[in-house]
Amino acid sequence: MKESQSIAIPLLHVDSEHCAMVVDKGLSKIKGIKSHAVELNNSRALISADKYPEEAVQSAVKEIRDLGYDVPTVSKNFAVTSMSCASCAGNTEATLNNQVGVVKAEVNYANTSAKIEYIPSLTSAEELKKAVQNAGYDLIIDESEDAKDSVQQIKENQYQALKKRVFGSLLFAIPLFIIGMFFMDMPYANYIMWFLATPMLFYYGRQFFVGAYKQAKHRSANMDTLVALSTGTAYMFSVIVTLFPTYLHSKGIHAHVYFEASGIVIAFILIGKLLEEKAKGNTSSAIKKLMGLQPKSVVVVREDGAQEEIPISSVSVGDVILVKPGSRIAVDGEVISGNSYVDESMISGEPIAVSKRVDDDVFAGTINQKGSFQFRAKKVGSDTVLAQIIKMVEDAQGSKAPVQKLVDKIASIFVPVVLAIAIVSFALWWALAGENGFTQGLIAFVTVLVIACPCALGLATPTAIMVGVGKGAEQGILIKDAESLQLARKINVLILDKTGTITEGKPAVTEMKWFVEEQDSLRNILYSIEKSSEHPLADAIANYLKDDATFLSSISIENLSGEGIEGVYEGETYSIGNQLLTKKRNIQLSEQAGDWINSQLEKAQTVVLLSNSKQLLAGIAIADKIKESSKRAIEAFHTDHIQVHMLTGDNEQTAQAVAKELGIDVYKANVLPAEKAEYVKELQSKGFVVAMVGDGINDSNALAQADVSIAMGKGSDIAMDVAKMTIISSDLSKIPNAIRLSAYTNTAIKQNLFWAFIYNLIGIPIAAGILYPINGFLLDPMWAGAAMALSSVSVVSNSLRLKLKKLS
Repeated sequence: MKESQSIAIPLLHVDSEHCAMVVDKGLSKIKGIKSHAVELNNSRALISADKYPEEAVQSAVKEIRDLGYDVPTVSKNFAVTSMSCASCAGNTEATLNNQVGVVKAEVNYANTSAKIEYIPSLTSAEELKKAVQNAGYDLIIDESEDAKDSVQQIKENQYQALKKRVFGSLLFAIPLFIIGMFFMDMPYANYIMWFLATPMLFYYGRQFFVGAYKQAKHRSANMDTLVALSTGTAYMFSVIVTLFPTYLHSKGIHAHVYFEASGIVIAFILIGKLLEEKAKGNTSSAIKKLMGLQPKSVVVVREDGAQEEIPISSVSVGDVILVKPGSRIAVDGEVISGNSYVDESMISGEPIAVSKRVDDDVFAGTINQKGSFQFRAKKVGSDTVLAQIIKMVEDAQGSKAPVQKLVDKIASIFVPVVLAIAIVSFALWWALAGENGFTQGLIAFVTVLVIACPCALGLATPTAIMVGVGKGAEQGILIKDAESLQLARKINVLILDKTGTITEGKPAVTEMKWFVEEQDSLRNILYSIEKSSEHPLADAIANYLKDDATFLSSISIENLSGEGIEGVYEGETYSIGNQLLTKKRNIQLSEQAGDWINSQLEKAQTVVLLSNSKQLLAGIAIADKIKESSKRAIEAFHTDHIQVHMLTGDNEQTAQAVAKELGIDVYKANVLPAEKAEYVKELQSKGFVVAMVGDGINDSNALAQADVSIAMGKGSDIAMDVAKMTIISSDLSKIPNAIRLSAYTNTAIKQNLFWAFIYNLIGIPIAAGILYPINGFLLDPMWAGAAMALSSVSVVSNSLRLKLKKLS
């Protein structure tokens, strides 16, 4: 894109001249933007940049969002192929971030994926693919089911091809090693080793030379560059020694050949790559298990009763599906006939089968037990709970922990620094080591390049994140990003909502008391207002009245956040809510009403009051049973030295009774939704790391404010969208497990980074010959290759140990 060309950034929520002025003023603060204008009618901002238009767009999007407006973008996960090390991931990420229209791109070497957020009006997946291809890699942008299978097949084919190259290289490596170590003086030894080493480098190891050439074309370098330079240098030097020994002797160079070093280094690196790929495959086993849960075909029952087996891709919303004993449920739906027990452990992590009857929901990937039933499909394809879980786990496994930013910076300069060290080592040996300085300098050059391992650095964090997120998913704990997984271990205050979080969220009416003469019309009004509300307590009242009341469609409804609901019928206003609402409406309570209310509150019941504009009409007592797991979970929080706070919109007496029963440290009653977020802010200002746990729409602001937000899986979609973690079973005792998983994962990351850094910090100087003046030790390039191969494998293997950790 030309420097002076105008770039149009689409805008959302910029609805007035004032909004446009605010955005335009914000754009004026951004360095690098040459000119800017906001077109309100076209809902776009026009900018031009002196240099680096891609950075100007990224800064503009950030500024627009910080101002409270938005830019419509698309976020996609694409598979990346042809990456050989962490430097490749860094190069690909830099290439993507340098495209105008890309807001943010993250490339994960461990699972070979790119997570890209871009503005579709400025760039496209096809353009991004071309850019990545020009950098020497490739982007798989086809998102169809067939394409996903193709990507898996490509990876499997590459793994099988690598396996063949390993076995082929070993056939040449073994005799090469034997001759090089024990029979160097046999006739024509140099020529035999030359013959054995040539196919090892240029056939079995050709990927390194091809990769290095592609990087050189783009003035870049990666691990392929190191391997190709080191083995190629050793090979070419050995060829010269073999063909022109007399000439070298005349120049004072008395050198051995290093065919065995160059060839066996290739063999060792290929073995390391094979082990690494195998181990990396194991880190994503949770995703593979989840993907394998969905059957390929289903039995659909047609309107005439005929049964037909069809591919799962052909299932539509509304289809009636037959589920036989022992078979997997294919899509989400609602049971319409029959009953059974369904094993939902693969989604919720709960081992006990769940009873399913008419009107109950069933989910894709779960296993039917002994009975059979029919259900109507409600969600298919990417809309199913299973598909959403898979996407969330994939996104989380592809996300980067905060520490990864530092590692990425180091990886980006790693290869150039290693090349510099290798050249300096060669120069110093040649200058200072006398007669054999050139030869020893050359070997030091080769050994430094061989032993350096950017892969170990690149794999340290993402493999631990992948295993940790996968283990969480297997336990029914969905983690949305790496940052929350890393931060959860630091939680020292946990805030719980009451209804649906501590309690079962299935409130039921235990008693209804009329304070006026009961009338059918009042019962109908109460039922109609509550039927129109989405509050769980309203559902309980509506269910209690449904058999004895008639719905009145002419009532106008208004929800009062945190207080209740009002309805107007035939000119009279009826209020249904807590005592605060009654007091606010100046409704006086009789002594009888007060005594009844207090007696219910002492039983930890929630009291809902019905009144008109003049008087109290009725009281409804509602009980919501505390979950069996809540007390156990709160005890676990205290064991981990975590303060437990409870916020509820319920009354003081009920909140106090629940807090006392469960041993909750701090509670606050009659809390409005907006006050929950303020409460979180207050604790954060005191230095606490705050986790918020909730399940309702009214918790979403507090969830967004918290350091770690946790949603109950059986709550609202909004809460789950906002939260960084979701407990599918809504079992509080899973949260201590999530915190332990965070601690284990963080420990694994630290261990991985420690060993990756230590390996390179120790290995590279030894390869350069730092020990030679002390004890005469020089590292053979062959063993340097073995060490390099094992470093990556050790890092991935350490991450895989997370699978063995017990969370409860």
